[in-house]
Amino acid sequence: MGLFNRIKSSFRALFPRRYAWPGMDISLPGGQHLHLVGSIHMGTQDMSPLPPGLLTLMKQADALVVEADISGHESPFAGLESDVPLAERLNEAQLAELTRVADETGVSLSMIDTLPLWQIAMVLQATQAQRLGLRGDYGIDYQLLNVARARSLPVIELEGADSQIALLRQLPDDGKLLLDDTLTHWHTNARLLQTMIGWWLDAPPTDGKFSLPSTFSASLYDVLMNARNQAWRETLHDLPAGRYVVAVGALHLYGEGNLPSLLK
Repeated sequence: MGLFNRIKSSFRALFPRRYAWPGMDISLPGGQHLHLVGSIHMGTQDMSPLPPGLLTLMKQADALVVEADISGHESPFAGLESDVPLAERLNEAQLAELTRVADETGVSLSMIDTLPLWQIAMVLQATQAQRLGLRGDYGIDYQLLNVARARSLPVIELEGADSQIALLRQLPDDGKLLLDDTLTHWHTNARLLQTMIGWWLDAPPTDGKFSLPSTFSASLYDVLMNARNQAWRETLHDLPAGRYVVAVGALHLYGEGNLPSLLK
């Protein structure tokens, strides 16, 4: 490498390129050039269309990489109902707190009575996002998938919906810890959603100048964040050489054990 290229590489390392959205570039030893995008799975109308610079990167990409291709219409949740009612799966305090949050969000307890506890947590989180004005059609990964389809750009899944459901089904006690965390950090999660929306509408965070509130217990963080980041690292290193836009949940780009730090 010539002196100029060495200086240029050092400059880039010290001053990585800033984007108007939560995104960063990482090149791997195998010739894979990744643009990591901090996706939000539900977004506001103001988050569409996607930034012109991100659309330009999509034009230059050899493939779009996502956690799961959610552009289909089939529900991955069919046939997961429990035979045990909520009153027998939760203690009195948990049931009271769930009832309070369900009343606040307009979720009918009778409609969720037979759902797995982890799925109830997801229903509550999705309902909370909707009440904050977010919609799935404006989610970043959903919009990127539509762009990829329009351009006949290959789509690569890091996991796929079936693997994600399998992971949730393996959580102990029917995913009670995920429901507990959802109820415990209910208002913190709302603030976190608003923070991430701000990253897309106003400006993304700069390294080291912000902190995110925790909405997961340590054991859940290991399963839902750390372990998946480790697995994704291997998948991305195994890609053929080329240019990729990689859309993963924004929280995977920041915080302890984040994906960019593992790739670097």
